[in-house]
Amino acid sequence: MRVWIYSRLSNDDDCEMNSLLNQQEICQTFAERQGHQVIGQSSDDNASGMNFSRRGLDELTVAVDAGRLDAVFVKDCCAIMGLNQKDLENQGILA
Repeated sequence: MRVWIYSRLSNDDDCEMNSLLNQQEICQTFAERQGHQVIGQSSDDNASGMNFSRRGLDELTVAVDAGRLDAVFVKDCCAIMGLNQKDLENQGILA
């Protein structure tokens, strides 16, 4: 499977566990273990997930529109959606 790795770090994320490099390494390791081909990656640093006009997300969108990939790997869905754990809990998605 052809995969793209996307990572995002907001201004609220100061934990090293959430660093862009850490997110990319987690996704890269998972892809390799599963035998997937990483065809690209992009990231957005210090970017709010509520803003969908982001350079890294735009790169991902171009790749999707061109049919270059089969899946997108993110450390967690908040990288794209801009929700944090508290938002998901408030919506009843996480307990």
